[in-house]
Amino acid sequence: MPSVDIVQEVDTLREQLDAWNYQYYMLDQPTVPDAEYDRCMYRLLQLEASRPELVRPDSPTQRVGAAPLAQFSQISHEVPMLSLDNAFDAQAMRDFNRRLLDRLGGNPDQLEFACEPKLDGIAVSLLYRDGLLQRGATRGDGTTGEDITLNVRTIPSIPLHLRGDNFPGLLEVRGEIYMPSAGFEQLNARVRERGDKTFVNPRNAAAGSLRQLDARVTAQRPLEMCCYGVGLVEGGVLPDRHALVLESLQAWGLRINAELAVVHGIDACDDYYEALAARRESLPYAIDGIVFKVNDLALQQRLGFVSRAPRWAIARKFPAQEEMTRLLDVEFQVGRTGAITPVARLEPVFVGGVTVSNATLHNSDEIERLGVQIGDTVIVR
Repeated sequence: MPSVDIVQEVDTLREQLDAWNYQYYMLDQPTVPDAEYDRCMYRLLQLEASRPELVRPDSPTQRVGAAPLAQFSQISHEVPMLSLDNAFDAQAMRDFNRRLLDRLGGNPDQLEFACEPKLDGIAVSLLYRDGLLQRGATRGDGTTGEDITLNVRTIPSIPLHLRGDNFPGLLEVRGEIYMPSAGFEQLNARVRERGDKTFVNPRNAAAGSLRQLDARVTAQRPLEMCCYGVGLVEGGVLPDRHALVLESLQAWGLRINAELAVVHGIDACDDYYEALAARRESLPYAIDGIVFKVNDLALQQRLGFVSRAPRWAIARKFPAQEEMTRLLDVEFQVGRTGAITPVARLEPVFVGGVTVSNATLHNSDEIERLGVQIGDTVIVR
């Protein structure tokens, strides 16, 4: 049996490392030099190696280390992870608002909306039992996803155990795993140094990093998670407003988006959209729109769902990004049926998260209608 002094030292080191991790990854407020953090982590590793019976699954030392998997197992979502309907302009938002009011009635200016950026990442589910992280899963098709528990454990902004003691006994947290812009650039720089093919965009990089059968590879990728809701909840009561639920998740050590806001009425939703769209390029991560949710959870229950999406939420997408480039040539491809399709060869241009060097021109009539000629400047969207 380990001595009381060793047990106490292990507990103290774990608490200290957990506190430093929270300050660094959740608050962006590092309070200790890297050397001191490394010294304490090394000491904890030594103690746990000498006393294996003291190792706990939520220890800071247990984020990485499992052997690679042969394949991912399947996970069923007890509460389906649905997608969202999209709105592409202000009129579509007003149509959404009208549908809400038709079902709910009331003063349109009093309807509360929770507003959040729509991160361009991978939707995942985390299951906590008695505060300990038990499972991580991808969204998959909404009803069945893949078990990525070993991989999510390597992501520093995902706590292995929740803070405090007032969380539900069973809590399923949902959010987006993404790669910040700076981390994406650094990852691609390392990939280029090795002479390997670079990732196309941050979402592509995040997806590839998360679906590694070897969690040690995932651990080397700069992934983050931002929580946007909950699924299954048992053994506890959550607040009655969506934004307050997210604030509870934050209090328990999970990251939520700092841009979260609650507004009243559809006009205020438009204002939020325009203000964030103007700052889109300065954000430290990629977003492709804004998600608006009815904030009152009782009203969400009344509104319910359609087959694939909730009636109480919508994603207003940003307009397609545009870039100018030069038309280098037009080639004609013959399909299996003999149909001839003209294809524009373009000077490669990065737009909408991908590098575009070809574009289908559909048919010769379209070429004539556009009046394009070799060497012309064209807009790609």
